[in-house]
Amino acid sequence: MADRTHGRQTPATESTIRDWDDADPSGQTYTRVLFIDSDLTEISNAGGVFEECVFRGVRFNASSHTDAAFVNCTFVRCSFFDTTFTRCKLMGSRFDDCTYSLMKVTGGDWSFASLPGADLRGAELSGVKLREADLTGLRAGKSVLRNLDLSGASMQRADFSGCDLRGSDLSTLDPLTVELKGAIVDLPQAMVITTSLGLEVRP
Repeated sequence: MADRTHGRQTPATESTIRDWDDADPSGQTYTRVLFIDSDLTEISNAGGVFEECVFRGVRFNASSHTDAAFVNCTFVRCSFFDTTFTRCKLMGSRFDDCTYSLMKVTGGDWSFASLPGADLRGAELSGVKLREADLTGLRAGKSVLRNLDLSGASMQRADFSGCDLRGSDLSTLDPLTVELKGAIVDLPQAMVITTSLGLEVRP
């Protein structure tokens, strides 16, 4: 697999699975597999592991993934409508031209994940590690992004309008490069944003 996603090399796959409509990945391990045009709607994946796999045109709609791993994977034109991830590991995975309506992510480690320009409006993420993730141009208006570890994450040009950000690490957020109108933050976050703007808070 020689093409690139957002300028980054996609994993070199060694086998291909097409139309994987009877999928049951629970407890299984897949390495460097290319999945094409598969319908994984409503599957229940408990503990399945995918390493350096590529998913193209795969529908994950209404599926649930618990304690599963998608490490250094690439997702291209995939649908995550109403998909649930619970305590999953997606470290280093990359997303290109995917849809995420009503997606719910609880816990887990998505550090170094790449979601530039992702439309997360209406999605809910809570307690997720997104350390050094690429969230450039993220569209997260009116979404819920609570208690996220965003340390070192790239968030330039992200739109957090009306987003619930309470409890999330905003230490690397530059308020001059993002949209925050109507965003919900807690008092410690307000102090961080105020300091980033060069203001001093005095009694």
